[in-house]
Amino acid sequence: MIVGIPKEIKNRENRVGLVPSGVRAFIAQGHKVIIQKNAGVGSGISDEQFKMAGATLVDTAAEVWAADMVMKVKEPLADEFRHLRPGLILFTYLHLAAEKKLTEELVEKKVTGIAYETIQEADHSLPLLRPMSEVAGRMSIQIGAYYLQSSWDQTNSGKGVLLAGVPGVMPGHVTVLGGGVAGSNAAMVALGMGAQVTIIDQDVRRLEYLEHIFGGRLLTLMSNMDNIEESVVNTDLLIGSVLVPGAKAPKLVSRKTISQMKPGSVVVDIAVDQGGCVETCRPTSHENPTFLVDRVVHYCVTNMPGAVSRTSTFALTNVTLKYALQIAEKGAEEAAKSNLAIRKGFNTIGGKLIHPQIAEAHNMPFTPWEF
Repeated sequence: MIVGIPKEIKNRENRVGLVPSGVRAFIAQGHKVIIQKNAGVGSGISDEQFKMAGATLVDTAAEVWAADMVMKVKEPLADEFRHLRPGLILFTYLHLAAEKKLTEELVEKKVTGIAYETIQEADHSLPLLRPMSEVAGRMSIQIGAYYLQSSWDQTNSGKGVLLAGVPGVMPGHVTVLGGGVAGSNAAMVALGMGAQVTIIDQDVRRLEYLEHIFGGRLLTLMSNMDNIEESVVNTDLLIGSVLVPGAKAPKLVSRKTISQMKPGSVVVDIAVDQGGCVETCRPTSHENPTFLVDRVVHYCVTNMPGAVSRTSTFALTNVTLKYALQIAEKGAEEAAKSNLAIRKGFNTIGGKLIHPQIAEAHNMPFTPWEF
């Protein structure tokens, strides 16, 4: 199989879909890897390193998209829609529940769209989402801590709160919605900085687990409207990390609740890729990452891990490669027949939308697919 790795075009997206060791793995199995020149520069990987690993370097995106399977990091943007075609295997983060136009394009062009974020193992884990959730969770606290500072630019200001506090002064308060991978990593970093941390989840067993692993150093609350509203109103930094695999994130925090937060409080919505779990959130970019609603700072960048591109790129290849090798070796449908996790990754195929939650999100026809 010919595997193509394009240069990402999303704003300040410096990750790349494969690292040199991944190239060597494909070559060892008899496949060919085509990489667009300078695709890895933002992650500290030179064209020469890819070439030494056995990749073929090409000048244009069109040459890469002509491959049998395209592996990338972020969903195709409008400028890339022209490359979509029948039979193309697209293996990437798709987040289609928040992208109706892209969903329609994949169906119309009869693309086999396999989403990193919906590949799910028998234990219900999401192995290809986990490393980026770890990165985003850890980043969310350092980002929030920065924007809590007074006058972080000429016109905007946070509360002027140091999350760690100092002797004789209360530390900052962090509230985390969702105790999954991103949420628990956010809590870990916040606790490490010395903040007070409240984590809210709907699974009491998960809360018991988090209380145990963190040695009782954080407050755990069951997810309900009262607990969410009271915690959010009194917090300095709110982290939204709620995930429903393949579906839009539920809106847990209302505009009314945001309006009751103190001026200069900060919201970081990690779930913005899936529509966000805070009503006032909307997607932003690394170039223009924040906006204000009722004097509350909102940070809603859709590709947060792109800011730490080298770490993220290597972490991503660590988990995507084994599935990509199976798809390349067997073909997409045969790989799905033999591996249930890959089967769950299929969102579109043959002009059909075959993921029920995405179909529901867009009120589009859902077609079960027999592998």
